[in-house]
Amino acid sequence: MTQVGKDSLKTRSTLTVNGRDYAYYSFAKAAEHVGDVSRLPFSLKVLLENMLRFEDGGFTVGEEHVRAIADWQKNPATGEEIQYRPARVLLQDFTGVPCVVDLAAMRDAIAKLGGDTAKINPQVPVNLVIDHSVMVDEFGHPKAFEKNVELEYARNAERYDFLKWGSKSFRNFSAVPPGTGICHQVNLEHIARGVWSSEDESGQAVAYPDTCVGTDSHTTMVNGLGVLGWGVGGIEAEAAMLGQPVSMLIPEVVGFRLDGKLAEGVTATDLVLTCTQMLRAAGVVGRFVEFYGPGVSTLSLADRATIANMAPEYGATCGFFGIDGKTLDYMRLTGRSEETIALVEAYSREQGMWFEPDNEPVFTRTLELDIGAVVPSLAGPKRPQDKVILPEVDDLFNSELAKLYGKSEPERVEVEGEDHDIGDGDVVIAAITSCTNTSNPDVLIAAGLVAKKANERGLKPKPWVKTSLAPGSQVVTDYLIKAGLQSELDAIGFDLVGYGCTTCIGNSGPLAPPISKAINGNDIVAASVLSGNRNFEGRVSPDVRANFLASPPLVVAYALKGTVTEDMVETPIGQDQAGNDVFLKDIWPSNDEIAEIRSGAIDRAMFETRYADVYKGDEHWQAIDVTGSDTYQWRPGSTYVANPPYFEGMSMTPAPVTDIVDAKPLAILGDSVTTDHISPAGSIKEDSPAGKYLIENQVAKTDFNSYGSRRGNHEVMMRGTFANIRIRNEMVPGVEGGFTSYEGEQMPIYDAAMKHKADGTPLVVVAGKEYGTGSSRDWAAKGTILLGVRAVIVESFERIHRSNLVGMGVLPLQFAEGDTRETLGLTGDDSFSIKRLADLQPGQNVDVEVTRANGESFTFTAKCRIDTANEMEYYRNGGILHYVLRKLAA
Repeated sequence: MTQVGKDSLKTRSTLTVNGRDYAYYSFAKAAEHVGDVSRLPFSLKVLLENMLRFEDGGFTVGEEHVRAIADWQKNPATGEEIQYRPARVLLQDFTGVPCVVDLAAMRDAIAKLGGDTAKINPQVPVNLVIDHSVMVDEFGHPKAFEKNVELEYARNAERYDFLKWGSKSFRNFSAVPPGTGICHQVNLEHIARGVWSSEDESGQAVAYPDTCVGTDSHTTMVNGLGVLGWGVGGIEAEAAMLGQPVSMLIPEVVGFRLDGKLAEGVTATDLVLTCTQMLRAAGVVGRFVEFYGPGVSTLSLADRATIANMAPEYGATCGFFGIDGKTLDYMRLTGRSEETIALVEAYSREQGMWFEPDNEPVFTRTLELDIGAVVPSLAGPKRPQDKVILPEVDDLFNSELAKLYGKSEPERVEVEGEDHDIGDGDVVIAAITSCTNTSNPDVLIAAGLVAKKANERGLKPKPWVKTSLAPGSQVVTDYLIKAGLQSELDAIGFDLVGYGCTTCIGNSGPLAPPISKAINGNDIVAASVLSGNRNFEGRVSPDVRANFLASPPLVVAYALKGTVTEDMVETPIGQDQAGNDVFLKDIWPSNDEIAEIRSGAIDRAMFETRYADVYKGDEHWQAIDVTGSDTYQWRPGSTYVANPPYFEGMSMTPAPVTDIVDAKPLAILGDSVTTDHISPAGSIKEDSPAGKYLIENQVAKTDFNSYGSRRGNHEVMMRGTFANIRIRNEMVPGVEGGFTSYEGEQMPIYDAAMKHKADGTPLVVVAGKEYGTGSSRDWAAKGTILLGVRAVIVESFERIHRSNLVGMGVLPLQFAEGDTRETLGLTGDDSFSIKRLADLQPGQNVDVEVTRANGESFTFTAKCRIDTANEMEYYRNGGILHYVLRKLAA
């Protein structure tokens, strides 16, 4: 049942589609009160509709909010605060487990406060897709998928038991079992509707734009389908589930005009890496990006989804595409009902939200790109925005080798027990992975054709390359098999390893021990090439330092060549059976070849069959026998799922916010510190605080699993916060990894935090620009607060992480223009005091008093990055969950 407001502007109207009446909130009627809205960007029209539908006389949404969006056309800048309610929430299991843990803990807490546990239920549809837990342990053989699934269930039995309990205990909550696909591809192919409809209190069907927030930053992928969605922290997602609006400022909208069409041999991956580089350079953090112009019409829906997917990499909140005939064609292909498709078209046309190539909305500013000028490219070796054109990859790597690693030229070493050596720049991981590209049939068919042509010439991957294929949907397997291309991929080691994120999120699995030993014992700078969206240092594999993003066909090509130190275009990939050189151009498919196979290999029936019973799962999932209950029976001693301490001692009235006095820095960090650096991710080292904790709790090293799989246990996660192997804390110069200084002694950050806690000393973190880039990991904020950090002071924040810090009761502060940790000379010996916090207001300047070790002191000014009144309420309550809990219990 959908909630609706008072409709003070009387915009509710009726739309009849194929004989069925739908209520909707008319822009034409709104225009009679607030003026013409026709030139608003489509993405802002979605927000406008949300204000019209939920307008409640000003309690959360008033006529002034509707007018503010309409007036944006006159001054397209960041506007006032609005309360936005998405239609639904999307979760993946890494971020979904802690969400369900928190909901279970809130049921316990509301019972203690005398409230009704039934109030802790999602108020909007929630879909959780289990896609982040499969690892590439087995690869390169026909049984790899089956073996990896068995290992996945063995490692994650307790988590999956808990998630199945959640699906049976919470209303409006559905869990898509493991082995189905990646959440964003499942969302694109099945869950999303374009236009949503549900009954209101009177029983009438109400039509409105499909919108969602998700606990994964690549939720933006669904923007390609004309669905407004973006990533939020798990904390915000939980509030949205519980009926709370998402507090946000009316954003700037950057228009990105596309002209022309992709040239022969150029892929959507090349296009998105080009867009990412342009948009990151233009500076679109916290803004909407909307694509328009005639070039959009030349792109397939899958191409649009590829571009929308990487919005987090270019820094935008979303990368939006309007709805047109290609949207409807895709919905029809993927099995949506004709009723849904007819509603999407009728609603979009009626509301002026139908895309036309000559549409020219008002934008804050615009960029332009001739798609035809895009050339084959990769991005790397450390950041997704660092595009490098294909012929220059070897030059880039070789120069980085000297600049970053002090090697004048690549070196090679023997691999113990093998008849080959290994060297700097050798590609040890080649992975077709990630939602970005596996949702796009053209690039996967291209990869299959490269494999086919390579097989015909007798080419094989180099023996040091770990190859894998992990699609985001079972339909991919269907069309690759039908096209005869899966067997070609199998023949060169790209056997199916799982349906999930795998290598893109660090679940690449171990390298062969002799190769790992050769790399780590000789300081070899190994490389990976993956069709993913993230290549931050330390993310893909602890053994690999140079990571390149590439299209799936280029992943296959690099597996065959085996190195990034040689020109991929001008030097041969290998030799054929007759000893003749084979070049990339010899095995690269034409656009016509790809299109011909696509048209004959993919049909609607594939999608209908695969998604017919998507929540049923395989025999492993069906064998999990749990029953639903009001509250969860926490298992004593569990190292996977534990009742978190957030609500301990909580009362109905929040305590006043106390000043931060004589806080010590836990870490002083540089620029581009990602949530991968902050939040526990990847493998757990035996000698780390988290590893020691698991051993103390009788968990064998072989059963450590990953940090991501243990996000439901705060004891493991807080020990892994700031423990990334590549993080560099300036308090311990020259040291790499999660270490800091406590009274002059170097130790793990967790250990120092606990010593400060025992001393009663509050903590701060100091950093540079773009703090918190990357995935929407709520544990980057949860771990921060559990370590005792009260404030984070940086030059600039990435959107989601700033919001998450507020959501956990951590104060985000931003240096004034021109000030940095370096210009102010901040060190680990300083103490920081921030006062008058009880009277703090959104966006105000605050004084930070710094006291040196010698007793001298000075003050600098920083901006409070609690941006809205709603966020201030969360902060004063100790966090968003405390705020919601008190409200529901009242």
